[in-house]
Amino acid sequence: MNPLPNRLTPQTLAQLAGGKSSLKLFEHGSLEIEIYRPFGVDQQKPHRRDEVYVVMSGSGDFVCDGQRRPFAPGEVLFVPAGMEHRFEEFTVDFATWVFFYGPDGGEAASQVGA
Repeated sequence: MNPLPNRLTPQTLAQLAGGKSSLKLFEHGSLEIEIYRPFGVDQQKPHRRDEVYVVMSGSGDFVCDGQRRPFAPGEVLFVPAGMEHRFEEFTVDFATWVFFYGPDGGEAASQVGA
């Protein structure tokens, strides 16, 4: 098993520059932390778990559940599990932390019938 990098280095950023749009940096229990940096078009699909984005750099529009809003560095964006979402009209320097957590279906699904 290859250990995950636990910090941003020139080497980890070079992996993103090499055409990958995401890079996992850390995982523990249900928590996974990645860097996400789409090129040109954000082609991601809804995810099985809840997620939080923390925008590192760049700006653009974030579309979630049909609602569009501008984003800039430092913003925190939440997406419930299974929800359609994407970044649009983003600048070439756009990069964001992504935190996936909780059970499949999201925390809201785990509360049903509790």
